[in-house]
Amino acid sequence: MVWAPDASSVEVIFGDGEQGRRVRLDGPDERGYYVSGTGSSGNVGPGATYRYRLDRDERRTFPDPASRSQPQGVHGPSAILDTRSFRWTDGGWTGLDLGAFVLYELHVGTFSSQGTFDGVITHLDSLRELGVTVVEPMPIGQFPGARNWGYDGVFPFAVQDTYGGPEGFARLVDECHARGMAVCLDVVYNHVGPEGSVLREFGPYFTDRYRTPWGDAVNVDGPYSDEVRRYFIENALQWFEDFHVDALRLDAVHGIFDVSATPFLQELEMAKEDLAERLGRRLYLIAESDLGDPRIVRRRDVGGFGLDAQWSDDLHHALHALLTEGRNGYYADFGSLEHLARGYRDAYVFQGQYSQFRRRRHGAPVADLPAERFIVFSQNHDQVGNRMLGERLTRLVDFESLKLAAACILLSPFIPLLFMGEEYGEPAPFQYFVSHTDPDLIEAVRRGRAEEFASFGFLPQEAPDPQAEGTFARCALDHRLAATGRHAQLLAFYTEVLRLRREVPALRRLSKKGLVANLLDQDLRDQPPLAVLSVLRRDGSDEVRLAFNFGQEPITEPVQMDRWEVLLDSAGERWGGPGSAVDRFIEMEAAEIIVQPRSCLVLHRNEETDVA
Repeated sequence: MVWAPDASSVEVIFGDGEQGRRVRLDGPDERGYYVSGTGSSGNVGPGATYRYRLDRDERRTFPDPASRSQPQGVHGPSAILDTRSFRWTDGGWTGLDLGAFVLYELHVGTFSSQGTFDGVITHLDSLRELGVTVVEPMPIGQFPGARNWGYDGVFPFAVQDTYGGPEGFARLVDECHARGMAVCLDVVYNHVGPEGSVLREFGPYFTDRYRTPWGDAVNVDGPYSDEVRRYFIENALQWFEDFHVDALRLDAVHGIFDVSATPFLQELEMAKEDLAERLGRRLYLIAESDLGDPRIVRRRDVGGFGLDAQWSDDLHHALHALLTEGRNGYYADFGSLEHLARGYRDAYVFQGQYSQFRRRRHGAPVADLPAERFIVFSQNHDQVGNRMLGERLTRLVDFESLKLAAACILLSPFIPLLFMGEEYGEPAPFQYFVSHTDPDLIEAVRRGRAEEFASFGFLPQEAPDPQAEGTFARCALDHRLAATGRHAQLLAFYTEVLRLRREVPALRRLSKKGLVANLLDQDLRDQPPLAVLSVLRRDGSDEVRLAFNFGQEPITEPVQMDRWEVLLDSAGERWGGPGSAVDRFIEMEAAEIIVQPRSCLVLHRNEETDVA
């Protein structure tokens, strides 16, 4: 079956060349679908290649827009895939609670030396030992060539052949589930890539009523939009049902323009909920959005779309601006410790305030939303890769600041995301790379990236060439570093912080209730103002106090109440720091503790344990 509402006829051509066997499809029906028809298809089975011919015109012969397999790349024929042939071993898997998510974003091509799904599998045990519970591959839909971030995919149902194809991805998901880890796949429903797409040949998948940074918008609210929606919703359900994926991260939903009474995102969420009930598994939709709009994750019964969670760029920007003192582009709106405190309380920094960068008010209140609705991070593919040189935080700040950033994110009340390699301070950049074949397109991509960098004050002539194979090669991770020197100390620090997050009740519970995040009162010390963020998190009788010192000098902070245990001092020698200035236990009714520069101190108390 294929949707081609404007075609006068559709044929399936099996095999290669003009001598391929042909089957003419019946249709179109009232919605524009062509279905199985008459002709000699012969003994066609899994692996057989085919194309569609439209209007009996040999010049209009294309791969299947819903192809499940493109073994010869985006310009080759589609291949029949039997999704039932893989032998799954995860029959008892029912998924993870959202509150248990610790996401690990990775790019399949650069994460391992193999650049494949099997290469990812070789590192799963290490990720589990680190404390990761969810592996999040960047998009794997078929894209041109072998080098791409994945957001230039043009066959969203087909798994990239150079990564290992459909069987390789199924194997990765199955191996994750065998280790108690979930899989969150990054998908792109706001655009398709510029090379190899056939969607326009088959129907009105796009509209010129809206414009996006990638060209015409996907048509989700105009004529024929029911079938366009069905195409992308069926894609989402395929990942959940055929590949046993647990969650989908929806790329840049602010690029999906929709004024319909039942928005596409809401319809997608309802379809996901129905499937989850039928499968008996927990399934999730996570949005990336630049809108500052809490309706995306607000429940449908109170006017929201009902998605499960969304990325919080605000907290990243507040943290990055403090650590690096960078103020270019959207970082112009950030830089004070109060921004970080606001983000720590609610995930959104802007909740209706005026944005200097946007030249308008931005965001809306989110105090009513649970903490588990937000994904936070100190690094991700966008925030690293969209820098001109793709420098990770490792290259921008000192070692103590890396630990401080990690503690801020991992000890927050929100769901944390790590970007591949950050846990051991990977120094390799993550730069933008492609492998297009059209010279004009290649030049357009180079020019577009240079113009984007210019808006951040960079010199365009210094930008790496996205098409060069060397750009891709320098982004490969070197996992051997994780066992050496400060890399090993940083990895041990991440592992310990994630252990505390799992085991300490006040840290394990994702909730904004009982959380207090304030700047250390200036009149308590003779130091530069606004250097320490003090956070209190509670779960019943269990309390944790966090002190984040962003200054360059030690800070003396008062501590009152009975007995506190120091669970972690990022300045400790064990973590490669200058040394802790506090004892393990603080037992005086009124004491002062010293928080070292660029460090995090974690204090813990439990009234029931103390009384006992």
